[in-house]
Amino acid sequence: MTMWCAIRTYAAHADELGNPRQTRPIFFTKPDGCLSMEDTIDVSGHPGDLHHEVELVLRLDEAGEVSHIAVGLDLTDRAAQLEARPEGLPWARSKAFRGAARIGPLVPWSKDVAALSRSGLHLELRIDGDVRQSSPVGAMSIPLVDLLTDLQTWAPLADGDVVFTGTPPGVGCLQSGQAVQAVLRDADQAVLSRLELRCV
Repeated sequence: MTMWCAIRTYAAHADELGNPRQTRPIFFTKPDGCLSMEDTIDVSGHPGDLHHEVELVLRLDEAGEVSHIAVGLDLTDRAAQLEARPEGLPWARSKAFRGAARIGPLVPWSKDVAALSRSGLHLELRIDGDVRQSSPVGAMSIPLVDLLTDLQTWAPLADGDVVFTGTPPGVGCLQSGQAVQAVLRDADQAVLSRLELRCV
């Protein structure tokens, strides 16, 4: 399984970090060893700079089409990322460490990818009960259909690959002792996929 991760798909998130707004899909990858099923997030190796990024995750089938959706958490060592960025160096240390990817329960998706943007899906992340990130998926400045179409033109996609589709604004630092809840809701606010995690 490959995890394909899109960047700056929400213009407001690019703005909050002082990055240029992205006009076309750009991806990095995480190896499958980054994916953790633990209910804890170890912040000790990233003191004061491990950031949460809630995302919609798409699971792909053998044809490269969306078969399932879920809430996901892309964890980022922001200090390592900022150190690499000025020299144009790879982001592996900041994005591909152990436990850097979390995926909630997968929900079947039977419509095409374009319907996801019109579906009323909503992402939310809370820290100790306080909302830190909250956005409709439809607010993406790079549409989901563009992300998938771009990947299908060049990427060696395989059955079971997943796509992290980018994070809305509100990212921030995680601290030991915090409780993290990431949720994907439908248009009626029913919970489709949920992650409940503790920072240690």
